[in-house]
Amino acid sequence: MTRFGYVMATYFAAMGVAVASIVPVPVKLLWNASASTPVGLYDLTAQNGLKVGDLVAVRPPKPLADFMVGRGYIGRGVPLLKAVAALPGQQVCRVGRIVTVDGVRLGEAQDRDRRGRILPVWKGCRPIAPDQIFLMNPSVRDSLDGRYFGPLSRASVIGRATPLYTDTHSDGHFVWRGLLADRPMPSFPNMPMETSHAADR
Repeated sequence: MTRFGYVMATYFAAMGVAVASIVPVPVKLLWNASASTPVGLYDLTAQNGLKVGDLVAVRPPKPLADFMVGRGYIGRGVPLLKAVAALPGQQVCRVGRIVTVDGVRLGEAQDRDRRGRILPVWKGCRPIAPDQIFLMNPSVRDSLDGRYFGPLSRASVIGRATPLYTDTHSDGHFVWRGLLADRPMPSFPNMPMETSHAADR
């Protein structure tokens, strides 16, 4: 763990009692270091009633995890944060580099990652099965998501992710959100913010 990681772990452990006094349900926290979604702290809750556009934490299946770890995209056991782009009953297509859901274009896949390595490709149209989900961050062109690995098992979803303390504008300015919006900001003088420098996000 990095020096910053130790500081964050200590800080949030210390504030655990305060969080528990505000939030009436068990809290699971996740620190996201990848810029495909705002860097920061997220609250994980049950995935019941997921909707398109919801942000979820997902544990990639072993073959995908092995590929991503081998490429240096993520560390072993690190979950991904991705947006729900399609749910059961919808149809996802990838034709060439174009990805669509129910005929609506969501974005494009890249041929290679930032280091020039070839990225996975799937082709054609697939209906999302009852036990599947399609995840994609359309606003981030180099996000490593469903545009490369297609639909995933719903069982891989850990929970819905809600931002608590994030750097929304990627300018180093972290803001509390939701129930903790009025809490004072922690100060870490001379403590650089470390984010993922993986080839893709």
